[in-house]
Amino acid sequence: MSDLTNKRIVLGVSGSIAAYKSPEIVRRLQDLGAEVRVIVTNGGREFVSERSLQTISKNKVHDNLWDKEAELAMGHIELAKWADVIIIAPASANTIAKLCHGRADDLLTTVILATEAKIMIAPAMNQQMFAASAMKDNLELLQKRGMDIIKPGFGEQACGDVGEGRLADPLDIAKQAADLFTSSLLSGKNILITLGGTKESIDPVRFISNHSSGKMGMALAHACIQAGAKTTLIVGSISVDIEKRAEVIHVVSAEDMYKAVMKKINSQDLFISCAAVADFKPKKMSKNKIKKNDSPMTIELIENKDILASVCQLEKKPICIGFAAETKNHIENARIKLKKKQCDAIILNDVSKSEIGLNSNDNEVHFITKNKSEIIEKNTKQIIAEKIINKLANYFFKSS
Repeated sequence: MSDLTNKRIVLGVSGSIAAYKSPEIVRRLQDLGAEVRVIVTNGGREFVSERSLQTISKNKVHDNLWDKEAELAMGHIELAKWADVIIIAPASANTIAKLCHGRADDLLTTVILATEAKIMIAPAMNQQMFAASAMKDNLELLQKRGMDIIKPGFGEQACGDVGEGRLADPLDIAKQAADLFTSSLLSGKNILITLGGTKESIDPVRFISNHSSGKMGMALAHACIQAGAKTTLIVGSISVDIEKRAEVIHVVSAEDMYKAVMKKINSQDLFISCAAVADFKPKKMSKNKIKKNDSPMTIELIENKDILASVCQLEKKPICIGFAAETKNHIENARIKLKKKQCDAIILNDVSKSEIGLNSNDNEVHFITKNKSEIIEKNTKQIIAEKIINKLANYFFKSS
């Protein structure tokens, strides 16, 4: 199943009668999980209303390179950097020609020149225009530059002609965009991921827990599935949507998570311990709600089982990846954890920074093995997850 979860897509709508289909393209991209922003050219505005695109995309529609408010923040550069993919659908003959010549005379063509994102072109025009030698040369040139051409359909056109040049089906456009993120890096591999926080009960209404949202673990799940792996999730307390394509096991406490991991671990090729597991739990849970009184209250704590260390000590263990959430002496503490738990790699988070890590949508991590340490610079957690999985696949499974 194709998926665009957490992907950022800019849809460029240029001057073609097929622009009336652009709201459906937005919807289809959203159905696969994408966030969509729309750029409309002057020609595109002749065929579709900005209001409909704004309503469906739930984002402001961009149409003016000279928008004073947007350009205070260098809006065209912001859009160019924001996008994972830019899809021009419909792409008119005029827009295609401008791309070939590197023109930057409107917002769409300027964003195209400024981006490092993947670019997809969905031509839509009269069949005779599409068959013209100049058009064939232009599309061939754009392909050589690394742009993907979404093949148009064949059939009756608005002008009454019959032939090739109809805009591709909106669902096909969305699926082809999703295919950009699908790989076989981990095809045939079984991966177990723990994520979220655990809850350690004090009494029937109170518990000890932490601020983990599960965002990083769920992003890793998306990335593993996109890389072709069969993925199982053991999920504690989270505040994100569940990845529907994974096998999901819900747990509450650290003990629950330990038992669930040990039940599944023998069939796994890779274990990613991303959960924020409570190190301690109350020695005794009160059967009744503890009443407040004037006396100080002391709760005696005992250590929980160390899930990652337990897996690493198995005779037939999978590749084991741990996470280290640190506030100081980051690299040193992560290397100590790597050695102590005998895992294969540690992903280090600096949780002292409020703009990354716990509960944030962004992150910056260090990928640490016995022999090296690499920084994966600040980005969305989904992009960070994809880079982590690529590194794991190339580092541990390249020859398999």
